[in-house]
Amino acid sequence: MAKGYWVNTYRSISNPAAFEAYARLAGPAVEAAGGRFLIRGVAAKAYESGLTQRVVVVEFDSLDQALKAHDTDGYRAALEALGNGADRDIRIVEGVR
Repeated sequence: MAKGYWVNTYRSISNPAAFEAYARLAGPAVEAAGGRFLIRGVAAKAYESGLTQRVVVVEFDSLDQALKAHDTDGYRAALEALGNGADRDIRIVEGVR
């Protein structure tokens, strides 16, 4: 069965306090849902039309697990804490294996 991945990119963080509140809640919620953080940080280098923005990649055992993790009460609470404190993009994709 192919794994599932969250790929999050942050164009900007306008409210660092809200982002910190989100991070305190999101990390444990994602891990409780079976997620494993593979990447957390600002891109070291960007090519083509890329941006040197914050990137987070989380691995799950399946696409279904990744989809369900987003809709947990714990992650919803993290999103509520973030509010409009960041301009970001989250994509949930299926791995190739």
